[in-house]
Amino acid sequence: MSSQALAERIVQFLGGREPRAKEIRELAEAMGVAEAEWGDFHAACKALMKTGRVVLGAKGTVMLPPAPDRLVGRFRANPKGFGFVIPDEPNAHGDLFIPPDETGGALTGDTVVARVKKRGKRGGQMAYEGRIVEIVKRGQSRFVGELFHQAARWFIIPEGNTLHVPILVGDPGAKGAGPGDQVVVEITEYPRPGKDARGVIVKVIGPRGDAGVETRSIIEQYELPGEFDEIVLAAARTAAAAYDPARDTGAREDLQRLTIITIDPVDARDFDDAISLTRNADGTMELGVHIADVAHFVRADGALDHEARERANSVYLPRLVIPMLPEVLSNGVCSLQEREPRFAKSVFILYDPQARVQGTRFANSIIQSAKRLTYEQATASLNGKGPRLTARVKKLLHDMEDLAKRIRARRLDEGMLELDLPEVGLVFDEAGRAIDAQPEDAGFSHKIIEMFMVEANEAVARLLTELDVPHLRRVHEAPRKLGDGTLRRFLGVLGHKLPANANRAALQHLLDEVRGQDDEFSVNLAILKSMARAQYSPARIGHFALASQAYSHFTSPIRRYPDLTVHRLLDRYLRGELDHGVSPPPPSEPELMKLGKHCTMNEERAENAENELKLVLTLQMLEKHIGEEFDGIVTGIANMGLFVQLKRYLVDGLVRFDTLADDWWEIDDSRGCVVGQRSGRRITVGDRLRVVISRIHVPTRKMELGLAGQPQSSAAKRVAPASRVRTTSARATPRDAPRRDHRQRPRGLGKKHRKRLVPRRKK
Repeated sequence: MSSQALAERIVQFLGGREPRAKEIRELAEAMGVAEAEWGDFHAACKALMKTGRVVLGAKGTVMLPPAPDRLVGRFRANPKGFGFVIPDEPNAHGDLFIPPDETGGALTGDTVVARVKKRGKRGGQMAYEGRIVEIVKRGQSRFVGELFHQAARWFIIPEGNTLHVPILVGDPGAKGAGPGDQVVVEITEYPRPGKDARGVIVKVIGPRGDAGVETRSIIEQYELPGEFDEIVLAAARTAAAAYDPARDTGAREDLQRLTIITIDPVDARDFDDAISLTRNADGTMELGVHIADVAHFVRADGALDHEARERANSVYLPRLVIPMLPEVLSNGVCSLQEREPRFAKSVFILYDPQARVQGTRFANSIIQSAKRLTYEQATASLNGKGPRLTARVKKLLHDMEDLAKRIRARRLDEGMLELDLPEVGLVFDEAGRAIDAQPEDAGFSHKIIEMFMVEANEAVARLLTELDVPHLRRVHEAPRKLGDGTLRRFLGVLGHKLPANANRAALQHLLDEVRGQDDEFSVNLAILKSMARAQYSPARIGHFALASQAYSHFTSPIRRYPDLTVHRLLDRYLRGELDHGVSPPPPSEPELMKLGKHCTMNEERAENAENELKLVLTLQMLEKHIGEEFDGIVTGIANMGLFVQLKRYLVDGLVRFDTLADDWWEIDDSRGCVVGQRSGRRITVGDRLRVVISRIHVPTRKMELGLAGQPQSSAAKRVAPASRVRTTSARATPRDAPRRDHRQRPRGLGKKHRKRLVPRRKK
């Protein structure tokens, strides 16, 4: 590995969310640097010190330098006016706080220069804030919103939380736009003190409220990919037309007589994984995980590959999929359809009776799925109901359930974290409008597939690690000092103790302890938000939540580009082409770091778009229920009120203090609650409340609630003076637990906050 690659890994590792100062050999061990690389690692550290990217701290520790006087980074605004600058070059302080009057007109996503100043010590550490002095590059120039005509002026209210002021537009008739239309506006003058934002309409999406308009608005807002170019479609058609399993089988292992099944969501169209399982006379079991061989059809550096790389992933919106690959491949010859011969990459894992791995082998194969099942059908069959299945498929299902339970038990013993957070799916009418929400299926059939996918992903990562081949890993950073700080304080508020030396086992013990209790949701959410987001990177960090030393994504090449890159490396291994000196060489670590950042960013964009569209559709549906009562749970406390999540729909609304009963409300941050000074009523995070929807504003994604049984007028209500409201209370709520998204105002618990720690199944 080059010194440059090692240097970037060192900076990336030190640039975590918490201080990581370590003596140089301790740092190497923590990063998983092999003994043979020690000389290069030492040289990389010296080079970083020479350029000032790292410094030598107390007791010979290596650490990032302190915050500079000026830094360049990406700005992220908060609806309350303040924001943060995420520095391009990591430093010991981390993200820089920007007060409301020092943002310089910057918007979320802008690249800015900020001047840094000290605010004094807090908790024994120096605190900093900044002032934006230059906007180097705007992150967004197009905005989506509803067109209004008022007081002889035309303007839009931008959707979402990037820009919080109207944009004036001229001559909307040039595009045929009218009041109430959703439009795309190209901004020509950004807002600044005393000056309005101005722009021109470049596209009319359609009348707000029409079926499909909100989906198209989200696609425009997030700049999601559109239709495939003709050259890409032509390449896909050519690849599909050339598929001839009878001719191209060649050296593939023929598994067509093996009983193999797929289990997927009911509305899935692209089936990229299938399962087989063989019981041996000695009590061992061989699991076969068979993944669609997309690499056979999508050759590196071709038109298809360039397009898939740019998209990085499929996007799953309600009632719409934006695929990474054209449907002729993703839903056609790549998809492991029932009773169709398909090429696959197979991972065979041999287990002893305790589900411990005894051996692993890999093969290019040809398979034929005996049965396509939905999760609901698999769950019903395991419970003795469901569709009529052949004896061999039924036996396979029950064997799969047995092995998955053993794997799960083993992984839990090894420290795997398993969070239990509810998810709901929207119900649509024939016109495509959301009319209800219902809990997503939570049967054990989901866990069967999740466990098998995790095992296959880990097996491939182990192989590439043993071969010392750089590749894109799925890394999940271990949080530092689990027993200290925000998480421990919050859990203490709920009456749970977390040891000072807490590890994964302590967290899982706590999760088991609260299962089925009233505060189960709050504890699960707090633990999730105390951890970093998983990313794609070649760094040997491991996956904390899965308790895995080496983990990569391999099982979904139809919808994830990182998986496709791993498939190509496995293919070269099977062909004996990964020896040193073989041309072309595998991608270098710097190349993989760049690709990993691109894939991580696109993954986050896709998830945010999905979550926001679900929130928009849910809020539109709930507009018809204003004045009605719902069950809710308190998910956070802020100075202006309580955030309460509607249990049925999993979206948050704000109960303002000035709408509560005639009382003085004071935040007690030591107990994570608010207390009515006259009534003595105490409301705590995790409490269940009956609330009424009082107001919804879809463009800003906000919902206001009131407590059931109270007048909804706020005319005579009072709130404790600011001096009596402790601002530190926010640190005791799960909504402000320390992860990168804590800077955004809570606005509905989407999958960003509920995401499972094992691969989530897509459509």
